[in-house]
Amino acid sequence: MDETTVDVAAALRDGFAGQRMVVVPRPAVRAALERPVTGRLVVTDAGFFPHAARHGRARPGGAREHVLLVCTDGAGWCRTPAGRFDVRPGDVVLLPSGAPHEYAATEREPWTLWWLHATGPDADELAGAARSAAGGPVTHLREPATVASLVSQVIDALDEGTAGGLVRAAGAAWHALAHVVATGRRSPGPAPDPVERAVEHLRATTPRRTAVPALAAMVGLSPSQLGALFRAQVGTSPLQYQTRLRMARARELLDATDLPVAAVATTCGYDDPLYFSRQFARTHGTSPTAYRARPT
Repeated sequence: MDETTVDVAAALRDGFAGQRMVVVPRPAVRAALERPVTGRLVVTDAGFFPHAARHGRARPGGAREHVLLVCTDGAGWCRTPAGRFDVRPGDVVLLPSGAPHEYAATEREPWTLWWLHATGPDADELAGAARSAAGGPVTHLREPATVASLVSQVIDALDEGTAGGLVRAAGAAWHALAHVVATGRRSPGPAPDPVERAVEHLRATTPRRTAVPALAAMVGLSPSQLGALFRAQVGTSPLQYQTRLRMARARELLDATDLPVAAVATTCGYDDPLYFSRQFARTHGTSPTAYRARPT
C-alpha cells in the first residue's frame, strides 16, 4: 500500500506497544475553562505513540482543539488546505482548531509521536504565533527532545486526574508551544547531544520514572544506542541514573524534613516503603532511619 493511501480515517484499535494516552473527561475540561490559570489554556488530550504503524487521523471539519504533533523518529505526512507536507524527525505539526486536516505515519518508517490537544485563549495566541513563525503547518526544531519532554510532563500531570494536574499540564503545554514559537526554523547548527537532553528530562521529571524506550524515543535513539552512549558519558545506565536522582531527593528530605520514611518513599516515587528502604540501603550502605539518626 502506498503511504498516501493509508486508512487515515481508522481509529486506533489495538494501540501501540509502549504507548501512553490520557483523555480528560469533557465535563472536567469545561470546568477547567471556568477557573483561573486553566481558563487560559487547557490540555484536553495527550499521548505518546512509539513506532505507530498504521496510525492516522482524518478530520474533514477539523478538531475542536489545536493539535500539536512532535515527531522524534520515523516519518509521516499531513495534509491541510495548504497542501501535503512530509513529516520527519525533528518536525512539529501544529493544526489549528476547526481547520480540516489529515495525517498518517508512513508504512515503511512509522513515526514516533508525542502529541497533545489544547484549547483556550493562550492556546489560540500561541498556536497562531507558531503558525506565523513557521509559515505553514510543519516546522522543524533542532531540539525536538525539549518539546517531547514537555509533552511527557503534560501526560504525567494529566495522569494524576486532579485540578492541580491540569494546572501543571497547562504550564508544560504553554512552554512547549512557546518553544515552538521561539525556536522553529532556526538556522542550522550542531545537533544537541542526546544524552544531555535525556539527562535534562530526567532531572526535570524526577521522581517520576521514565521508561528507557520512551526516553530513547524522545531523543531520537534506539534504547540500545541510548544505553551505550549514556554509560559512556554518564558512567551508568539511564535506570540507575534515575535511581540516583531519586535517592538524592530522599537524602534531602531525610536531612531537611521530619517526614516519616513511608512519606519520603512516596514523595520519591516509591509506592512500597520496604522496597524504598532496600534501594536506599543498597545505594548508601545504611537504612533511611539510620541515615537520619547519624551524627551531624
